[in-house]
Amino acid sequence: MPGIRSLFVKICGYSAAVALAGMMLLTVLDVALRSAFNYPMRGTLEIIELLLACSFFLALPASFLRDEHILVDMIDPMVPNWVPTLKRIAALFTLVVTAAMAWEGWKTAQDALIFNDVTSDLSIPRILYWIPVLLGLAGATIASLVMLIDPKPMQK
Repeated sequence: MPGIRSLFVKICGYSAAVALAGMMLLTVLDVALRSAFNYPMRGTLEIIELLLACSFFLALPASFLRDEHILVDMIDPMVPNWVPTLKRIAALFTLVVTAAMAWEGWKTAQDALIFNDVTSDLSIPRILYWIPVLLGLAGATIASLVMLIDPKPMQK
């Protein structure tokens, strides 16, 4: 299981990093073309929106499995024995919330597919925006379940 977890974390992390690098390069190229040739790239915003969805939602499962959430240590110093139990409660809450988000996203993605919803400038099918969102939410739900079941990451 640790090998599969590590591979999954790497795939999610590298996918998010590639999307982030793509956003950066596209933004730099657009600014350079505007400045040098007064020629803005058409549809830059739509592509950056798609890459932003990829970078954020594909990074979620990796962040969950690495247990690298932003933390505010208010309770930890006062009652350190409660920390594993509180982390389990948080994992359970996260499991429920990400599962609900994935389910609602699935229903909305079906509508985008059925109605052939596209973006206004480049006519990119909106279902392409939903694919990384749904993959990331499903991965985050599975990661929450793994964090809930596996005692090792909860020991931090």
